[in-house]
Amino acid sequence: MQHSPNYQFKIVVLSPMRIGLTYDLRDRYLELGFTAEEAAEFDYPETIDAIQEALECHGWQVDRVGNLEDLAGRLLRGDRWDLVFNMAEGMHGIGREAQIPALLDAWRIPYTFSDALTCALTLHKVMAKRVLRDHGLPTPPFAIVAEQADIGKIDLPFPLMVKPLQEGNSKGVSPESKVDSPAALEARCRHVITRFAQPALVETFLSGREFTVGILGTGPDARPVGVLEKLLGDEPVYFKYATGFPGVLVDDPEARLAGRLALAAWNALGCRDGGRIDIRSDAMGNPYILEANALPGLRPHNSDLPVMCELAGIPFRELIGRIVRSALARNQAPVSWLPEIGQVD
Repeated sequence: MQHSPNYQFKIVVLSPMRIGLTYDLRDRYLELGFTAEEAAEFDYPETIDAIQEALECHGWQVDRVGNLEDLAGRLLRGDRWDLVFNMAEGMHGIGREAQIPALLDAWRIPYTFSDALTCALTLHKVMAKRVLRDHGLPTPPFAIVAEQADIGKIDLPFPLMVKPLQEGNSKGVSPESKVDSPAALEARCRHVITRFAQPALVETFLSGREFTVGILGTGPDARPVGVLEKLLGDEPVYFKYATGFPGVLVDDPEARLAGRLALAAWNALGCRDGGRIDIRSDAMGNPYILEANALPGLRPHNSDLPVMCELAGIPFRELIGRIVRSALARNQAPVSWLPEIGQVD
């Protein structure tokens, strides 16, 4: 007589996935004497609160770690996490956004968003533009000004845009960034070099529409979540901290082309999980890639990516969940929260 196998199921009480949360808190740097401009890219307490709440609503356990120094100390004390949700921008050095990813790579701890190479690449706007150009993707003609002698080597027609080589969050960008003469170009380059202690990026000024494209996912799974057109009004450039956040989701042929270019740029630069690509068109409606943000701001109702997602019907909690799931898909699931099942004959 043949017997059916006797299946026994092992019931396992699973530990919630433990997520470390790394960030640079704006208030902390202000207390240390940094200026509001120097701390402009860092997070508000309410942003970290919102991210923690969103992570916990998915059932994950959150451990607030803090900045690079905090993380280094915790690692040396033996602390570990199943995943790190990395929001830290870093303060010092050309590769400041790459420092925490590099540290986590060394400890073999998975994390959200792009790796050290991509974070360093996208922060250095000219290196990113060269990669885009090598992939056949359109980006405005450019030059670097590290000293006054470089200005005479520029062979680009006016008007031009001048901005810091390696900053984000509109730092160093204002209506004065558009220059129409050699004298204005020299003055603005001197301002950038002196104020930000880095070279100036000089680009052909594009007079068309300006977009930012939010993207979620990695590689073949990456998808645009929306194309947001910046409403410039009477200003020649979009300057977030002077204009607030004017913008609307658009879906016309020019915007769809911008979305396709953004996705191509996202993959060419190796971006992961979530972020955005900034694009501006020329007077003929041809979009050009300006830069990539591989470590996006996540301030609810304010930062570009959450706003785009809200307008596209993706609530903040779901946005955070999608970012984490994208990161997990690139890494082996931690043993501590994998289900177990056994069979006994």
